[in-house]
Amino acid sequence: MKTVLILCTGNSCRSQMAEVLLNHDLAGQVHALSAGTKPQPKVADGAIEALRLAGLNTDGLYPKDVDAVMNQDIDLVVTVCDNAKETCPIFPRPVKSIHLPFHDPHGEPIDSFVTVRDDIRARLIAAVRNEFGL
Repeated sequence: MKTVLILCTGNSCRSQMAEVLLNHDLAGQVHALSAGTKPQPKVADGAIEALRLAGLNTDGLYPKDVDAVMNQDIDLVVTVCDNAKETCPIFPRPVKSIHLPFHDPHGEPIDSFVTVRDDIRARLIAAVRNEFGL
């Protein structure tokens, strides 16, 4: 099974939704983790609600610092915001990375979170499938 790290700045919205979507849609093929370069105190309420509206489990989600996953055996890093791309750390071993930015819906109505969730589901799942030949 391949391991994918979804990296953003706060690890409170886009990367959290991406982690849940990848683990759900590519279950048994991919294990997704998420982290942030400057994690926020909690996952955004809108991100939790958007995932719940899609019938997805949000139990146990919390922002994590990228340092907590540095020594994991990661096959692919996906940066989902421009800031994370610019500050992406150097991993202990070479790891492929791709940049796939998504709109940040913080402070916007739930409809924006749902739109971003669906965009992540459409583009990120396809990109990961393509990277691993799934």
